Amino acid sequence: MSEEILSTIKEQISENPIILYMKGSPQAPQCGFSAQTVQCMVACGQRFAYVDILSNPDIRTTLPSFADWPTFPQLWVDGELVGGCDIITEMFEAGELQTLLEDTSSKYAEA
Repeated sequence: MSEEILSTIKEQISENPIILYMKGSPQAPQCGFSAQTVQCMVACGQRFAYVDILSNPDIRTTLPSFADWPTFPQLWVDGELVGGCDIITEMFEAGELQTLLEDTSSKYAEA
C-alpha cells in the first residue's frame, strides 16, 4: 500500500466532511450502486465532495484495504466510513441519512 496514496486518501477524508468515493461522477454515475447512492445523497440536499475511483485507479485499489470495506461506493462522513449503497439506501429510507448529513453540514458551516 503506497504511503503517498494513503496520505491522499486521509487528506481527502479529513478535508471533506462529506465525501463519496464512487464510480463516475454525481452527474454521470458509472454503476447502478453509485447512481442509487447519489440519488439518496442529492435528495438530502447537502453538498458533498466525490472522488471518481475509475479515474483514480490507485485510490480504487488502496481504499478498500484502508477502509476495511471491499466495495464501492463508499460514503465517509466526518472522517468515518458510513457504508455503501445498501446501508446508505436503508439510512435514507429511515430518515437517518438526511439527519446525519444536515448535522454534519451545519457543524462545519459554523467552523
